[in-house]
Amino acid sequence: MTALDTPSAASAASAASAAPGVGRGGTLVVYRWETAKLVRQVRTRLVALACVVAPFLFAAALEVQATTPQDTLFGRWVHDSGFAIPLVVLGFAGQWALPALTSVVAGDIFACEDRHGTWRTILTRSRSRAQIFAGKTLAALTYAVAVTVLLGASSLLAGVLVVGRQPLVGLSGTLIAPGHATALVLASWASALPPVLGFTGLGLLLSVAGRNGALGIGGPVVIGLVMQLAAMVDLPVPVRTLLLSTPFGAWHGLFADPPFRGPLLWGALVGAGYLVLSVGGAYALLRRRDITGG
Repeated sequence: MTALDTPSAASAASAASAAPGVGRGGTLVVYRWETAKLVRQVRTRLVALACVVAPFLFAAALEVQATTPQDTLFGRWVHDSGFAIPLVVLGFAGQWALPALTSVVAGDIFACEDRHGTWRTILTRSRSRAQIFAGKTLAALTYAVAVTVLLGASSLLAGVLVVGRQPLVGLSGTLIAPGHATALVLASWASALPPVLGFTGLGLLLSVAGRNGALGIGGPVVIGLVMQLAAMVDLPVPVRTLLLSTPFGAWHGLFADPPFRGPLLWGALVGAGYLVLSVGGAYALLRRRDITGG
């Protein structure tokens, strides 16, 4: 008699076939279900639409005005080069828009189960607590990356179509050719992904800890604003570099001559640190929660 013929092995095989979600594919099933829900939600569609339309409205408004946003880097060049538009949008977005956009999903993806009282229902569908957490977290991270990419691509396209592909003046006064400027703009928006994912992690943590969508969505925005204000105070440099809002300005060094990329690497590490700590804390709280007891 082989090992597979024993009653215990047969029972295990039967249980595995009856509960396919408990296997390695369970996380993927949850992820697909969560992303499908996000695609169908009105608010996520409205956010995606805003990411596409808002940069064009911003570029058009600047084009018909004689004044320029002098309080931002590259603001003075918005009439002279279309590549200045996505950089100005990135400067504003890093202050409050990106934390708000990513928290729309991350801050409510767990709290919605508390609001609707559906935790016990989804935990009885052959999905473990770890698989549900992993699938929801991956869906929130995917959404955060998607809206950042969408806003960045739309901003670049709006600048090129509305203003043009003129060379851009760098921070050192040198002219940057259109091809090089395009690459630098894309790299600048890519540098925003680590802090965006860090704020997504904060939204997930607040969603689990507070069990309230309003706290999960608004909390990261408030935290980001507090960090922005703290950065304006004469804090020690090591403290400022640990703020999650600081990496949003790491792209400035790309437009210097010669460029300096140290802040980009440090910003990626800071964003990864916030993400790992926040997601780890959220999972620890969810794992210990007594859901079956109501």
